[in-house]
Amino acid sequence: MSEFTKTLCPYCGVGCGLEVSPPAQHGKATNRDSQGTPNWRVRGDKAHPSSQGMVCVKGATIAESLDKNRLHYPMVRDSLDQEFRRVSWDEAFNIITQRIQTVCFTQGAEALCMYGSGQFQTEDYYIAQKLMKGCLGSNNFDANSRLCMSSAVAGYIQSFGADGPPCCYEDLELTDCAFLIGTNTAECHPIIFNRLEKYHKKNRKVKMIVVDPRRTPTAEAADLHLAIRPGTDIDLLNGIAHLLMRWNYIDTMFMDDCTSNFPAYAQVIRHYPPEIVASQCGISIEDLETAARYWGESQRVLSLWSMGVNQSSEGTAKVRTIINLHLMTGQIGKPGAGPFSLTGQPNAMGGREAGGLAHLLPGYRVVKNPQHRAEVEEFWGLKPGQISPNPGLTAWDMITGLENDAVELLWIAATNPAVSMPDLERTKKALLRSPFTIYQDAYYPTETSAYAHVLLPAAQWGEKTGVMTNSERVVTLCQAFRQPPREAKADWEIFAEVGRRLGFEREFAFVNSAEVYAEFVKLTSDRPCDMTGINHAQLQTEGPTQWPHLQESRGAGRETSGKRLYTDLHFHTPDGRARFGAYYSKGLAEPPDPNYPFVLTNGRLYGHWHTQTRTGRIEKICKMHPEPFIEIHPRDAARLGIVDNQCVEVRSRRGKAKFPAKVTKAIAPGTVFVPMHWGSLWADNAEANALTHPESCPDSLQPELKACAVQLIPISVQVTVKDYQLQSSQS
Repeated sequence: MSEFTKTLCPYCGVGCGLEVSPPAQHGKATNRDSQGTPNWRVRGDKAHPSSQGMVCVKGATIAESLDKNRLHYPMVRDSLDQEFRRVSWDEAFNIITQRIQTVCFTQGAEALCMYGSGQFQTEDYYIAQKLMKGCLGSNNFDANSRLCMSSAVAGYIQSFGADGPPCCYEDLELTDCAFLIGTNTAECHPIIFNRLEKYHKKNRKVKMIVVDPRRTPTAEAADLHLAIRPGTDIDLLNGIAHLLMRWNYIDTMFMDDCTSNFPAYAQVIRHYPPEIVASQCGISIEDLETAARYWGESQRVLSLWSMGVNQSSEGTAKVRTIINLHLMTGQIGKPGAGPFSLTGQPNAMGGREAGGLAHLLPGYRVVKNPQHRAEVEEFWGLKPGQISPNPGLTAWDMITGLENDAVELLWIAATNPAVSMPDLERTKKALLRSPFTIYQDAYYPTETSAYAHVLLPAAQWGEKTGVMTNSERVVTLCQAFRQPPREAKADWEIFAEVGRRLGFEREFAFVNSAEVYAEFVKLTSDRPCDMTGINHAQLQTEGPTQWPHLQESRGAGRETSGKRLYTDLHFHTPDGRARFGAYYSKGLAEPPDPNYPFVLTNGRLYGHWHTQTRTGRIEKICKMHPEPFIEIHPRDAARLGIVDNQCVEVRSRRGKAKFPAKVTKAIAPGTVFVPMHWGSLWADNAEANALTHPESCPDSLQPELKACAVQLIPISVQVTVKDYQLQSSQS
């Protein structure tokens, strides 16, 4: 037996393979952290196809967080002004099931909500869908993927007829032109960027275009950096399309045979000539033409995007407009080419497969489709009509539902909305109104635990076995290598036990997660994400695999697995054609004005992850990024009398925060940047989302977290960074 356990990094959507071994090994000194605590050894898995042995600082240090500030026992309290008291699991389950039954009897299942996470394994996601959407009849399950990837989901569905990134990481090393927009890949998806940058350096004919108002480490590596004004993405993309059309860099045969709605799109891009686009975007005509020429002259164009595109009131339109460029030039379904969304979380893709958003059902099905509902009802053994035909409440709808008393029970698991939601002061006030909140997490405290009536200790990475899918559709078995601490349980086990106690013993008679996954993949049969040929045993013996991956008995004459989608140029739309989307640019939902003259944008730093629930407890990472900051251009700083490290108060129409100034030419004039990691546990008054607004894309319902209007006020008081976080759990 190998001394190493193979698993997957639980941070971003790159999905890097890891090998983990115990702190104590024969003939070696016990591995310990700086405080002397035994620490599991972590290294990259060279056999994993996605990461090839590479690992970033987050993956390399992940084990250091395993025993820091863990939640060990179920805890309850009757009201938020009381202290928690420890209870048994039996008592906690009884409290929860009685409350669910009461809510269903008095107000109906629509008053129940569950808010989950891309940190879930697929088994966790699936059991939650079966419980909420199937047995209880409420589609009010949403996940933090709503804040992350839902615009990409909507864009793929509308353009191709189904979700699913069509590319693979191998394309990073086969492309002629990489077009990166709304992604700081070097910091947010570093192993992907390592592969691309290495290839780019070796092949100087390969072009890299980066579109970002910041000169990020990603932009530093580009042949062309387009520092466009926030909110002008569609102007830029339509402007590139205008030039491709003018210069006849289009694939008319592909468009005629494989697409629809091009005339409507052609009518739109007529209105985006270079002089207008360059002026709108704040770039030169020369740079715009260079970008279009790089795209048009390349045989294989790969576009990459992430939150800078998705987190927008035009998110779906932006995604579809990126896809339009691929459709008009035939850049899809072949090596080195295609529109590639970089997933934010380690299993947001698995969540999409399992139906883990309020409008989805397992197997890339949608709630509004009566055939899809009937298929799932029949499979689950439910009576016809049990699954509601109406999409459930989204993450932000749950907040407004608390405000208007429509939500009676809120179950939050593996996420931290008291930091990550927009308009944070409003969010916190709504959470205070919740009649009954269950909070299920591995760590305590978090910012959200302050709003809970029940705390449930969850097993986390390394303590439960399950499956995750990364950005390139590679499915990996994440094997447990240690027991959960004290009384912590796997998320799927918690959901299943509640289901059984509600009377659904047959529906949740699973002995282990392998049985859960085996049931789930049956629902993917003949679906775009067909995984019927995948199971835990196969993943353990053969290693990671990519979907579609059909059962061998069903794969005769069909592609049973494949690196790329749409290689046959047939799409999942009714007529088999990809659809052009015709969109005019609408700009920001909250543009700057004389009172709030700056656009604030935000994002991740290389070492930290989301709300620091893990990374804030890792000493090396805290030393890398000791405090929050605000990036401001020297021209803007001089006008306001702001110098480096001076504290700046940032105000929006909703709230305020304070950050030390980082005066830098890396940010465009008129735009400021803050990292989004620091909640109230980690620093005073440094919450990025105290400033943001909840206006969202009408299709994806994803909030525009990436841009809001702010004013800057220089002050002298310093930001206080809190330092309790490195203490180990003792109780």
